[in-house]
Amino acid sequence: MKYSSIVALALAGMVCCETGCNNQAGSPLNPFAYQIQKSVTSSNGAVVSAHPLASKIGIMILQQGGNAVDAAIATQLALAVVYPGAGNLGGGGFMVARLKNEQILAIDYREKAPAAATRDMYLDSTGNPVMQLSQHGHLSAGVPGTVAGLFASMKYAVLPFRQLVQPAIDLAEKGFAVTAEEAASLNHTQEAFRQYNTSKIAFIKHDGWKGGDTLVQPDLSETLKRIRDKGQSGFYEGETARLIVSEMKKANGIISLDDLKNYEAKERQPVTFQYRGYTVVSMPLPSSGGIILQQCLKMIEQRDIGKMGFHSPQAVQLMTEAERRAYADRAAFMGDEDFVKVPVKTLTGNTYLQERMADYIPGKAGSSERVHAGKLPPESEETTHLSIADKWGNVVAVTTTLNGSYGSKTIVSGAGFLLNNEMDDFSVKPGVPNMYGALGTEANAIEPNKRMLSSMTPTIVLKDNAPYLVAGTPGGTTIPTSVFQTIVNIIDFGLSASDAVNRPKFHHQWMPDELFVENDFPAAVTDSLQAMGYTISARGNIGRTELIKIEKSETGRGYTFEAIADKCGDDSAEGY
Repeated sequence: MKYSSIVALALAGMVCCETGCNNQAGSPLNPFAYQIQKSVTSSNGAVVSAHPLASKIGIMILQQGGNAVDAAIATQLALAVVYPGAGNLGGGGFMVARLKNEQILAIDYREKAPAAATRDMYLDSTGNPVMQLSQHGHLSAGVPGTVAGLFASMKYAVLPFRQLVQPAIDLAEKGFAVTAEEAASLNHTQEAFRQYNTSKIAFIKHDGWKGGDTLVQPDLSETLKRIRDKGQSGFYEGETARLIVSEMKKANGIISLDDLKNYEAKERQPVTFQYRGYTVVSMPLPSSGGIILQQCLKMIEQRDIGKMGFHSPQAVQLMTEAERRAYADRAAFMGDEDFVKVPVKTLTGNTYLQERMADYIPGKAGSSERVHAGKLPPESEETTHLSIADKWGNVVAVTTTLNGSYGSKTIVSGAGFLLNNEMDDFSVKPGVPNMYGALGTEANAIEPNKRMLSSMTPTIVLKDNAPYLVAGTPGGTTIPTSVFQTIVNIIDFGLSASDAVNRPKFHHQWMPDELFVENDFPAAVTDSLQAMGYTISARGNIGRTELIKIEKSETGRGYTFEAIADKCGDDSAEGY
């Protein structure tokens, strides 16, 4: 019997303490009986994330009086326990928020290259890349940023961190029932867990996992308690830091105590621009996502794509050609602005973007051999996203990652969390694609303490200066194009929130010169695109979009929240 068909529990607010968790209304949080909800409409707040328990905890924090930032912190911590494939303490991410006082902010807690990293650290003696080293095991890990990001967010929260972390501690210490999908994912990764770990870990089960099994993570619980009691230094210094460095020494990893102690999250200036009268707020470098989103939207803005029609060959072609050009620019110019000069103003300027589309020919496929990065005047797929909105007008979009599924596959012995494999998001060698097929140049070359380029695109859209959409998705290089399509689906094509998230998606990233479409993409459309000259590649799901659509209530007081979780996976929406 499928796990999701036998579990059901409606939850309200929760108060957590050292002795356990209790609902304010008297019903306990039952991590062994819960329900996946794909959509919900509410009036006080909404949370959408990759796991129902994490979404429920986010809502509970809102019910306790926390704001959207509080809920985002608690939801991320819960995901680190219940969604180990991408939720994490050992990875990094980005947060974009718009607060009730109209302040917009972007917090960068992307991982960094260790101080001992070198430009050619993944090349063999003949100069050829050894991708196994950048994608698996100890040497593939960058310095984690997630915990620093949580504490950088705390200045905008209202509840104490102890209250926000306790639900995650309880889930790690007492366990929770895994879903059938989680069980299958853990089973698929058993061999890799055995290959890259020498100590006993919670994720290995001799007779395999099945839906409804209990996953208990005592080492992770102790790590979370150290963070609860000692704050950020409870992770980057002391016992946890010692355990990370000890793990590094087992297999040629290079993260040091100084790397950990010196890590800092950074506040950045968000990417902000207008699209058809709406204000779009997204993540800046070292994520390429916000720039790609701006480029794609502005490249199509001068054409009436709405009249072309949703999933018309003409509309798909126009969007594809915008994507092609944006990804060519990504490969050529983008990297960590703390280390390289990136011509952001030029790349996002209207003159430049219209010139980029000058060779666009309706009805004829472009060619990535001929379409290169623009001429300038002098001057990654296992990730997770959460969207949160509260009744006061705060909205938060957070995307975090370990990079590949379960990151490096390496768990820190005694600490219970997975390390990322984000070093693969650098250009291991110019012109050599990473695990997502993305190319790069020297702008994204490995340097000590540098942040690797990302595709994460946590995004907020404002309508009449009020929150309207909160969106994001995992999916490696497909992230910006999925967010692009979600926005166009709603603003230009007038799709419902559910259809905007769940109708079939497509993706082009310049190289390889293929148009990827989901398996259920309309055949008539792909036939028309092939006739134009496109190479079409059908594939499984593209991303897992989490969306909240916000409308002012009919009375003019307060909001109505429509939260949509992607049809794929265990993604779940909650509201109250």
